[in-house]
Amino acid sequence: MNSAPLAERLRPRSLDDVIGQQHLLSPGKPLRVAFESGEPHSMILWGPPGVGKTTLARLMADSFNAEFIALSAVLSGVKDIREAVERAQVIRANSGRRTILFVDEVHRFNKSQQDAFLPHVESGLFTFIGATTENPSFEVNGALLSRASVYVLKSLTDDDLAVMLDRACAGELDGLRFTPDAKASLIASADGDGRRLLNNLELVARAAAAKQQGEVGAALLAECLGDALRRFDKGGDAFYDQISALHKSVRGSSPDGALYWFVRMLDGGADPCYLARRIVRMASEDIGLADPRALRLALDAAETYERLGSPEGELALAEAVIYLACAAKSNAVYNAYNAARAFVAKDKSRTVPEHLRNAPTKLMKELGYGKLYRYAHDEPDAYAAGETYLPDGIGEPGWYQPTPRGLEGKISEKLDHLNSLDLAARKSDKKS
Repeated sequence: MNSAPLAERLRPRSLDDVIGQQHLLSPGKPLRVAFESGEPHSMILWGPPGVGKTTLARLMADSFNAEFIALSAVLSGVKDIREAVERAQVIRANSGRRTILFVDEVHRFNKSQQDAFLPHVESGLFTFIGATTENPSFEVNGALLSRASVYVLKSLTDDDLAVMLDRACAGELDGLRFTPDAKASLIASADGDGRRLLNNLELVARAAAAKQQGEVGAALLAECLGDALRRFDKGGDAFYDQISALHKSVRGSSPDGALYWFVRMLDGGADPCYLARRIVRMASEDIGLADPRALRLALDAAETYERLGSPEGELALAEAVIYLACAAKSNAVYNAYNAARAFVAKDKSRTVPEHLRNAPTKLMKELGYGKLYRYAHDEPDAYAAGETYLPDGIGEPGWYQPTPRGLEGKISEKLDHLNSLDLAARKSDKKS
């Protein structure tokens, strides 16, 4: 077999050879138009691993007969950036050719390193193409981002991967065949990552050649790949997208959806303790007082996981996820808390009304601290109708608005009753 990796040997040589990304590469679509424009422009290619970011950058250089300089932000520093700039200057001086500077994993460069590209992008010394698996809105400097078009690449579909697999087997692997089950499993192992598919395929092809097998079945595939995990970026967008999907499934009262995303994250290597913390947050944010048992159950599940560990403790977390998804929903506490925080943040510092102050000393009592306080337990229904508990000058803000769902329906009825007592007491005070 050729010494170059299979993924490199199969790298597309023209735009028509690219598999996937038809939302960008079909006739009339943005990247196709960019290639056909006759004038390269700076861009950020944002997408998961193995979907063609480097390939597109190389094809852009070929399309415009430009010199291609590649940097990896993982391995490069300021010295490498300076050398790339000097090389681009030499190319321009000697041949007048354009230069395309490709920076892989550009989000790994810090602000000062990213800023180093700006003057040369503005002067036209080179066309900048950055590749990133992270959201450029957060990871790429605004100044650099404003000078580049952002193109979002998608994970390859199973159909895309099947085309890639067939092309590799027919061209580079001498017609290697797969049983239907083995083919489906190999495609699933790539999880939308073309590079991973070809790397896995190369391992399998070597094993098949060693065993002199022209067809790969499930047994050989399992022997070669074992329990290959799906792609899961524990610190990147895939992580936050999936936790978002879990949270929204719980909020949307979909136990199956919530369980799916919970298991997906576990399967990909997410820390169950992190998931436990998020589950507790969901109980407070989206269920609240509509079902106070949800918070207790979430805390119990977190404690159970700490006691049992994996995999036994994960069942308790799954139980909590399903309960939260099925529970009555309310964000009334969440909204009330945020409204109160916003008010206090912009309001002046108000003193505590005298009737609410503590009076542990004789002097404080003489000053009137607590003098007009009404002890609720001595009042009818244990409620001091008409009493106020906010600083002077603040009306009743109504931050907490209980929903009619679950226990909050009962809470709402009680608060309505207490409000009616307050109104009656205040009317009586006015008459007197």
